[in-house]
Amino acid sequence: MNYLVGFMSGDRGSMRWRAGAIAALVMLANLAIWIYAIVALRGHPLLLGTALLAYTFGLRHAVDADHIAAIDNTTRKLMQTGQRPVSVGFFFAVGHSTIVIMLSVAVAFATTSIEGRFDELKSVGAVISTLVSGIFLLTLSIVNVQILLSLIKTFRRVKRGETLLEDDMDILMSGRGMLSRLFRPLFKLVTRSWHMLPIGFLFGLSFDTATEVALFGISATQAAKGMSADVIMVFPLLFMAGMTLIDTADGLLMLGAYGWAFRRPTRKLFYNITITFVSVAVAVLIGSIEMAALIGQEFDLKGRFWGFVGNLSDNFGTIGYLVIGLFLVSWMISIAIYRIGKYDDLPANLG
Repeated sequence: MNYLVGFMSGDRGSMRWRAGAIAALVMLANLAIWIYAIVALRGHPLLLGTALLAYTFGLRHAVDADHIAAIDNTTRKLMQTGQRPVSVGFFFAVGHSTIVIMLSVAVAFATTSIEGRFDELKSVGAVISTLVSGIFLLTLSIVNVQILLSLIKTFRRVKRGETLLEDDMDILMSGRGMLSRLFRPLFKLVTRSWHMLPIGFLFGLSFDTATEVALFGISATQAAKGMSADVIMVFPLLFMAGMTLIDTADGLLMLGAYGWAFRRPTRKLFYNITITFVSVAVAVLIGSIEMAALIGQEFDLKGRFWGFVGNLSDNFGTIGYLVIGLFLVSWMISIAIYRIGKYDDLPANLG
């Protein structure tokens, strides 16, 4: 056990081997959870769209500013002590997923006690949860747009040949995420990658995360319909799988970005521009659809546009394909732009 913890924390094994091992572990876990979901839902094929939505929530949640900032700050700190931490994002996601699964199950089974009144409460709860989710996501997008503009402004300065000050980078990276700023003193106690597990657990205790609220609603709805425990568990497990996949990848990418930064700090800057853009785009996409669908429903609006929005809302699980596609396209475009622009040749040095 001690060897395994040391291996994942960065004390044993080469960095490339450890990075490959943890990436393979996470991908196999994602595959296993999807196989479990398909088997559990074999009698409920219509719920596969809902399952994809839960997975999409996990993917989207992992690009929240707080997740990015927590993984970014910890990776940078551990590298400054001479470590090469490949599992910062993994342990953070596992800790965060633990509380999400616990709360999802608790809410789902609590719902069975009010099953007779569920239809009465459902309409009110749907409006409240949609408002919380939509407003949070759109607010998050506004905050991240400001960060994105600051990153782009800094990158343009680098392209003009100006020096990239390390203090400027620290301000840009540490300014993201309300929870990351709130728990900043705790990050000083993190000296190994696995120390991020309790940090992730604490992050999960915050109820202001819209995707978690929506996930609780999914679990509650299925419980009220009399679904068995193995079906209910599909949704929080898929959320965990999606979030762990992106958080682990983020940690590995940040490790690579900071490794490059010893020679090419523009790579780290460009990486953060890409991940912040993805966060903005996904938040705007999901938040706008949620709010528009709510407005159309509550005011009984008609027309081609509102009909289109209503169809998207009624088939919200399909948006998962759009989100996954957005991730892939964004990364491919960013890599192409970086190479075509020959940004590695920019004379940027940390000042």
